[in-house]
Amino acid sequence: FTADQTVISILAGISIGRLTEQLQHTAIIRAMPNTPAQIGMGMTVWTAFKEVPEKHRQTAGMILSAMGDTLWVENENCIDMATAISGSGPAYFFLFMESLLEAAAALGLNRQDAETLVYKTALGSVNYAAVSEASLKELRAQVTSPGGTTAAAIQVFEKENFSGIIQRAAESAYRRARQMGGYSG
Repeated sequence: FTADQTVISILAGISIGRLTEQLQHTAIIRAMPNTPAQIGMGMTVWTAFKEVPEKHRQTAGMILSAMGDTLWVENENCIDMATAISGSGPAYFFLFMESLLEAAAALGLNRQDAETLVYKTALGSVNYAAVSEASLKELRAQVTSPGGTTAAAIQVFEKENFSGIIQRAAESAYRRARQMGGYSG
């Protein structure tokens, strides 16, 4: 590398310090995009080593924003946190959607109809949440009539500690990102 070059890394868990050491180069930007970037709807969290010139930061910001939205963070540790939430996050949603498809099949819906229902429900729910002024908890409550069908399903999620499972999974992903970066915690 030459002094006027900047490296953009999208390696999960690999810190700027480790990259600097391995590459023997200090102008490094660390970014964590997610797979929706492939269709211009990604979320990329990024930061830069202090040696990266402002002009290169601006260029990197333009490059990364071509894949969707970006979030600049000062603290590099936030990249590992973002890896656990938005970097790995699409897989969590895909797993939920897979499970909903399996549930639809178990109920007797054909695959094509089930996919339409699951994909459109997921897409509509995300878009609705993004534009609504209500919190996610309020939006959930709007769908959950006391004693109704949604309440029966939510009761199962709560009994099985769905929120706890999600939190433990995210914590596990974060710990793994930190381990990959050579941190012990």
